[in-house]
Amino acid sequence: MALPLFRRNHNTWVSVLRTSGLSSASAHRFIKSERVGPKQDVGLITLNSRRTFNALSTELMAEVGSELRAYDKDPAIGAVVVASSSPKVFSAGASIHQFLQNDFLSVYEDDFFKDWISFNNMRKPIIAAVNGYAFGGGCELALTCDIIYAGKNALFSQPEVLIGTVPGAGGTQRLPRVAGKSLSMEMCLTGDRITADEALRRGMISKVFPSEDLTNEAVKLGAKIAGKPPLLVRMIKESVSRSFENFLESGTKYERFTMHSTFALEDRKNAISALPEESNGFKDE
Repeated sequence: MALPLFRRNHNTWVSVLRTSGLSSASAHRFIKSERVGPKQDVGLITLNSRRTFNALSTELMAEVGSELRAYDKDPAIGAVVVASSSPKVFSAGASIHQFLQNDFLSVYEDDFFKDWISFNNMRKPIIAAVNGYAFGGGCELALTCDIIYAGKNALFSQPEVLIGTVPGAGGTQRLPRVAGKSLSMEMCLTGDRITADEALRRGMISKVFPSEDLTNEAVKLGAKIAGKPPLLVRMIKESVSRSFENFLESGTKYERFTMHSTFALEDRKNAISALPEESNGFKDE
């Protein structure tokens, strides 16, 4: 099935979309993965669980983590793009189904976010192509990437406070580093949404494009980066990342523990139980 975000009149880019020898869409339940770009040197990971609005279940994140590790080892790949098969939802956040099933002991012992570490360990640049809703874990997933491109219809939010919990994958740590304390506090304390244009003004993202052009533009950027000397790209990524992450590891560990702790709260149980599983009120039409 062709990616819906690629328009038919973009023949140059559509023609180079071929299934990677490294992985294939059929090998996964929740994502698609393929090599793209004129030189097939960009890895494209597409979140493809539209029924759940790309809820970031442990299964989906395990597939994403596996592909990131494979692309990182592949010398033919110079950059990776993470996108969505839906033009209206990047990711609505955590899996409500799994939230209902877990308690503090289970999420703490199993490390609910263990597969997210693949983003931190990735030596090659990761570009997020965000169309539509990027809520909770979806916003945090974008923030773990090195560069964020957004469609005009993108909306960013950290709504965990509305469902009786707190951000647990970087929302209280990465967001202030790119958007500042004031906006981060407002977003995390209220659950309010901001548009792509507002995110651009606040420095959260690099560029905004028409939604139908977004993935093409992200792939073009990935191909441009992949054309640069690989060792220099890695050096620059590590240097820039270090400027942000000197205290990020300890901060994210504390954030994760705090989020795990909310699984022992009645407020979280009541708020989560009131939500329809995996819908969060979204319609992907």
